[in-house]
Amino acid sequence: MNGYLQLDKITKCYGDKIAVNELELSIPRGCIYGIIGPNGAGKTTTIRMIMSIIFPDSGEVLIDGKPVDKNFKNRVGYLPEERGLYKKMTLKEVIHFMAKLKEAPADKINSQMDMWLEKMNLIDYKNKKVEELSKGMQQKLQFITTLIHEPDIIILDELFSGLDPINIELIKNVMLDLKKQGRTILFSTHVMEQAEKLCEYICMINGGKKVLDGSLTEIKSHYGKNSIHLEIDGDGRFLNTLNGIANVSSYTNYYELTLTDSIEPNDVLKAIAEKVTIKRFERIEPSLYNIFIELAGENSNSQTSNIIEGGMSHE
Repeated sequence: MNGYLQLDKITKCYGDKIAVNELELSIPRGCIYGIIGPNGAGKTTTIRMIMSIIFPDSGEVLIDGKPVDKNFKNRVGYLPEERGLYKKMTLKEVIHFMAKLKEAPADKINSQMDMWLEKMNLIDYKNKKVEELSKGMQQKLQFITTLIHEPDIIILDELFSGLDPINIELIKNVMLDLKKQGRTILFSTHVMEQAEKLCEYICMINGGKKVLDGSLTEIKSHYGKNSIHLEIDGDGRFLNTLNGIANVSSYTNYYELTLTDSIEPNDVLKAIAEKVTIKRFERIEPSLYNIFIELAGENSNSQTSNIIEGGMSHE
């Protein structure tokens, strides 16, 4: 393994349930890295082990090749899935309090505070109490407290949960700016579209095990050869009955088809054209959503556990 932040075969069990099973990750410096998977996959447990909130039953977490120590908390900005702020404090007081926990100098925080409040559209609330803010505003405030001490590593658990599209776009742009500054960002989500827009590297977890790990470009290239975007006039229910089509994902105005390795796209095109009028038939990169559906289905049949590990991994 090599990388800035490493997980070396970490495992966590709760009674007979294995929440995380020998998870290995190597996260490069200065990237946006996504841990994705359904609810209950083990994402939050993994992040809590990185943060030493809970400890692995086996394996270890390394930073720069060394086990994390008590100073790690001052190098990291952590936004947990369970949000929590002191409701009776003003925004200014909350920011100072949280920064003090990270041992950040007060004068440095003062110089940064207004910039962040302006950026998050909260400057008019600086001296108001947290309880006066909407849920979305409170989430943006907690995002500020995660970043105010200028951490090297930023860990965000289900960051976008509860935010409207405008604030999602705002925070997404902040994350991209931080990445350009060389910060390392690790975030978890069960919404594949968010990871697809932001991440350079992806780890997909299902049932506590890693089923996919690599750069987004490599993953898309590996799975993209048999994916088709299809738009037709007429009823597409017949598509599931055609030879050579392994999976059909239906959307409001189009379909995404996954073809078997044994079929040529032109043969599928001809078969569809015999039944309906085709408006669009295009080979595409698959979405992370469809890749996950494919892998999760294979996992449920015990056909795979390490789909791309090794050959496509950046470790």
